[in-house]
This record gives sequence, C-alpha cells and structure tokens, in this order.
Amino acid sequence: MRRKKTILLLILSFVCTINLNAQNDDPSMLNLDRIYSSREFSTQRITDIKWLNEGNKYTMLEASESVPGHEDIVSYDVATGEREVVVSADKLIPEGWTKPLAIDDYELYTSHNKLLIFTNSARVWRRNTRGDYWVVDLNTWRISQIGKGFEESRLMFATFSPDFSKIAYVYKNNLYAETLADHKILPLTTDGSETIINGTFDWVYEEELGLRNGFRWSPDGSKIAYWQLDAEGVGIFYLINNTDSLYSQVIPVQYPKVGTTNSAAKVGVVNADGGATTWFKIPGDPRNNYIARMEWADNSDEVIVQHLNRLQNTCQVILGNAGTGDINVIHIEKDDAWLRVVDDLKWFNNGAEFTWISETDGWRHVYIVSRDGKKIKGITPWDFDVISVELIDDTNGWLYFMASPNDAAQRYLYYSKLDGSGKAERLSPADQSGTHRYNISPNGKFAFHTFSNANTPPVTQLVNLPAHETVRVLVDNAKLKENYDKLKIKPVEFFRITIEDGTVLDGFKILPYNFNPAKKYPVLFYVYGEPAGQTVLDSWGRGGNLWYHMLAQQGYIIISVDNRGTPAPRGREWRKCVYRQIGILASADQAAAVREISKWPYVDSDRIGIWGWSGGGSMTLNAMFRYPDLYKTGISVAPVPDQKLYDSIYQERYMGLPNDNEEGYRLGSPITFASQLKGNLMIIHGTGDDNVHFQGTERLINELVKYNKMFTMMAYPNRSHSIYEGPGTTRHLYETMTRYLKTNLPPGPVDK
Repeated sequence: MRRKKTILLLILSFVCTINLNAQNDDPSMLNLDRIYSSREFSTQRITDIKWLNEGNKYTMLEASESVPGHEDIVSYDVATGEREVVVSADKLIPEGWTKPLAIDDYELYTSHNKLLIFTNSARVWRRNTRGDYWVVDLNTWRISQIGKGFEESRLMFATFSPDFSKIAYVYKNNLYAETLADHKILPLTTDGSETIINGTFDWVYEEELGLRNGFRWSPDGSKIAYWQLDAEGVGIFYLINNTDSLYSQVIPVQYPKVGTTNSAAKVGVVNADGGATTWFKIPGDPRNNYIARMEWADNSDEVIVQHLNRLQNTCQVILGNAGTGDINVIHIEKDDAWLRVVDDLKWFNNGAEFTWISETDGWRHVYIVSRDGKKIKGITPWDFDVISVELIDDTNGWLYFMASPNDAAQRYLYYSKLDGSGKAERLSPADQSGTHRYNISPNGKFAFHTFSNANTPPVTQLVNLPAHETVRVLVDNAKLKENYDKLKIKPVEFFRITIEDGTVLDGFKILPYNFNPAKKYPVLFYVYGEPAGQTVLDSWGRGGNLWYHMLAQQGYIIISVDNRGTPAPRGREWRKCVYRQIGILASADQAAAVREISKWPYVDSDRIGIWGWSGGGSMTLNAMFRYPDLYKTGISVAPVPDQKLYDSIYQERYMGLPNDNEEGYRLGSPITFASQLKGNLMIIHGTGDDNVHFQGTERLINELVKYNKMFTMMAYPNRSHSIYEGPGTTRHLYETMTRYLKTNLPPGPVDK
C-alpha cells in the first residue's frame, strides 16, 4: 500500500510540474519567473523621506526634470502639500564634472543653508557606510568635497558640528575634524590601525549591538565623544575567494567566537580643535564588558553610557564627566537571563529625567528615571508589552509607543500620559488589523504611517496626530494590489494552537486555492525560532510571501509557528524561558506543534517538510535530527550546526559562557544529533558568509559522512549570509529549493 501511495505522489508531482509550465501566461497562477525575474509584484516603498523644520515640511528624492536619470531633492509642505524643488540635480555638478553627484543619502539643513551628500558608497559588512561626502552651500551653490586628498570612497559617518562650522568623519580608523571655511583637516586621533579602531566598530559590535557610527558631537560643538576598540588578540577567521582570480584570495575577518577574546572598548572625549583624549574611568576588564550605548547626556559636560557585562545580564547606566573622565553609576539593571540595550533612552524635562525600558515586573515597560537615578517611576502599568517608544512629547505630556496587547502578530500605535496617569489609547485605526509603522515628526503633529497585513500590500500615508486623519496618500501600491488580487490564492490565516504541556503558540497557514478538506496535503513548515525574530507576523511579505503562495497553488499547505523564546510581545517569561537552552526547548515546541497539527484531518503526516534560514536553518537541522520520525524533508539555509562556532555577543547572550554551560552548548547544537538523520536533507550555504561561517556546514558534512547519512548540498561561491550577490542568485536559489521540495516532498492532495 505504501509503495502505491509513493508512486501516486510522484505522478502528482510530475503532473503539477507540467501544469505549472503550461500556466506561465495565466495571470492567476504564480511561477518563479514572475516572482523573482520580473517587477510584476514589486513593492513600492519610500526610503528617502526626511522631516524638515521640526515636521512642518518633509523632503524626498524625485526624478529630475533638469537632468534625466538623476534626482532632485524636493520638499512638501505638510499642511498644504505645496511642492518645491529645493535642490535640482543641475545644481549638483562639481567643477570640472559633466554629470551631477549621484545621491546615496543626504542631510538637508535649510536653516543653515547646508546640504551634505553621501555618494560613491561602498559596503562595510551589512550596509554601505563608506563613501565620499560633499557639502553644498545653498546660498552660493558652491560644492566642496570633504576629505579631499584622501582615498576615494573611504570616509565614514561625516557629520556637521551643531554650529555648522566643522564636519567630523572617520577615515581608516581615525577621527578627523574639517573646518568648512577653509577645509583645513585636523586629525583628532592618530593611532588608528587594523586593530585600533576609532569612531567606528569591529564586526561583532556592528552585527550584534547595532553600532556603526562611533562618535558624537557635544551639543555646543566644542567636543566629540567617541568609542575606541582595541581588537588586538581577537581571532581572525579567513574567508576564501576561489573564483575572482587565478589563485585564491584570503579575506581576513576579526571575529570573536564563543568564549574567545573580544575587542577592548573604551569611550573618551576629545576637543574639536584637537588635543589629548580624556578617557572615562569605566571599571572592569574592557574585553569582558561591552560599552553598548553612548550619548551626550542632554548637555555638553556629561556623557551617558550603557555598560554591559560579558554575560549581558547586568547593565550599569553611567554618567561620565567629559572634563575629568570621572564616572557615576546612576542605575543598575539586572536579569536572571539576559538584557537588551535600551534604544529608547530619551531625555526630557530639560535633562532632569530620562526614559528607561525594563522587564522587571514581567512586561516590557517604560519608566522615568531622575538624572541622579534616585527616583524611578513606571508610566505604562498595564499588563502588556511596550514594543518600542516612538516619541516623547514632553511639551504636551504624551508618550507615543507601539504595542499589541491582544495579538502578538500585530503592531499598533498607542499614546498615554507621560506622567503615568490615565489609560493607553490606541491611535491606529480600529478597522485596520495588521501591522502599522510610523515615522513621527519631531513636533509630534504628523507621521508617515504605513499599514499592511499578510493579505494587504503596504499603503503609506501622511497622517496627523493624535487624530490619525489622512492628510494625503504617498504610496498606495495599487498596481501590486491589482496583480495580487488576480491570483488564485487563499488568504493567509492566523491561528493559535495548544501543545501538550498547555502552552499556546501562534501560527499562520496558507491553504491551496482549490483546497479540498476531504483530501490530505503535504505541509511545509517555515521556521526561525530564535530570540532574534518572529515568523508569525501579520504584515506584507511575511505570511504573504509569494513563494509560499506559489507552493500552495501547486498543492502544499504552508505553516509557520512561533515557539517560546521568540521576541513576541507576550511577556518576559515567554521570551526568556529558553535561556541556556537555545535550540532545545524551541525545537521541542516546534515538534509538539507538528504533532498537534498532524491531527488535522487534511494534513498528511507522511509528508511533513521544514525549512529555515540562519537560526531557522539551525532549527531545521534540529528538527530533522532530533525528531527524525516527524519530518520527512528539510532545507537548511546558512545554519549554525555547532553553537561554539558562532560569535561571542549573540551566542553568549542566550547561552551563557561555554565553560559554564558546556552541556547546554552540546545539546543545543544540531551537529550533536546528526547521526539520527532519516529524512531528505538539503543544506545550502554561501562560502563567503562572514556572519555564519561555511566552516560549520563543512563540519556538519564531515559528521554526516561519518555516519553514512545521505544528503544534498548546494554551495554558493563568495555569497554572504543573505545569498543574493551575483546575477541570478536569488532566482537560482528558489529554483533549487522548489525542485528539491517537489522531488522529495511531492505536492498535491491524496485520498484519506
């Protein structure tokens, strides 16, 4: 009987392939070319919009009429919609040039008649943070290059002083200040090298603490506070480029793996006219602590620092004296698991108080802390998480924040009294269930509002606050919606499921458009499962991913479930119960969800597949190895098979130090259970992955070979963790995965 069923499934898979090819011109049916090789389903987004004059105007880039192929900087009056070309492309042609500067980014300061243009940019790790900078005087239209004489495309983070007399930037790990009147360049540091890093960061600080620009002007412009990292002794991992030259090229990356030496970080202040740096006297071993955040403390005399221990479960909030380097610890935050740095620390009340985020009462809540740290008051006392602070309007006494008290997959804007009185009021429209994102004007009167859900493409509007009335629509994605609405698809459905220990998990599913509940279908689970992200989000491009809809059209059910430990707004215990057991509890939750879902009458438990990327790649391996009788086919993209091979900040945050949790690291690493593989496994990895090294996949291959476990492997030469570099890469990747699924997890319904 089993043999007949297998033959039938293979026939169905073959027929489905024929049908797919025959329906390439059918606007109701998806294929890989439509999704990845055309712009038919491109999502229009506004990425260059900026507030001007406290929010009374905004600017954006638009195609230039004066110089076709280039862009003008255009402003709009918020109230009237009046359009003005502030800077036309023909004003951006440097002397001796024939074409305008290409604008990668810009900062416009009409109150000082200055424009800063970032161009000719180059990628540093994740983003293009290195390039050339030009200053435009809006009175005279004089265009001046910053750092002239330095190597092309090497400046980083050029920033005007508050009085616009100078500009500071990083060049080759040294910090410089340049006088705009005469373009005299003054080095503020001279010890920068491959291992002494001034004003920017090493790989792991950028990747795991989100830090790139490592210096800050004082409010009066007289001083600059900056980070210095000493990377001496940090292990070097070598990436190998075998394709771009006759002989292989070695690419060294300083990368601290779990339990190894970190960079030593310190923060100091230097006079903007040069001189010696005053270093803050922060205690402890700088290689076993992190300076995770640093800003001026609402004046030009003090700096506020968030100082994390290596375990990342204790954070000291420190005020440092810019003149002497003396420090004062004003607040200490602790957690039995881990802490995240606070990006919502905002000063108000003339610098007398600041906001702080804490989970000490079991929810992520906002607190007001006095400058000396002696008074702490909670201002969001409700039993739900504050996801993020969007704006503190201390003039009118309002706190604007994101939350979703009733549905962890959604996001809404709320506001409440800054003094903690009254209740939280939802501002996002009641008839728009899904995900709302906001960019609120500095004066709190307007916001760029983007709404989407899993079945609705994003629409971006300008709205007023707090009324949340639409002023004008900026992007409606009407063409995308028109094309999407023609498809034969079922909407993404969200559900909750209770697993055997009583835990309730959130999930989404996509059924075939011609779904027949009297039949049984294969299921492909999409998984991530680590503390860095959710998969079950009611927003466009998540559950609405067109690849999933294409697979559903071919006869798959697509399901994703968020296990415990994901960063959902479901309270501290939900997020942190996985401490020191990453990969263990999460994979058990996922397996429990599969067992429950397999009871659904239309699920074919003999055809359960799973796939994921990065942490989801690791989770896929854990699923295939730990629960080999549940999962028949898996695709693991860029996984971490052995947790000891990943970086120190991320893995130690959630697992502790390896010498203190050796068994946790062993049991949490899927490579430990590779000998138990039974199903069909494909592993995909970029050999140039500087984040999750190809090394881990190579070690896993050795382990699978040792136990004579058959698997399929696809390596993408020199591709990074995102596997997108090079023409045709994304298209090829999804073709590879689709073919593997259809061969090893045949689509289509069968009789019960």
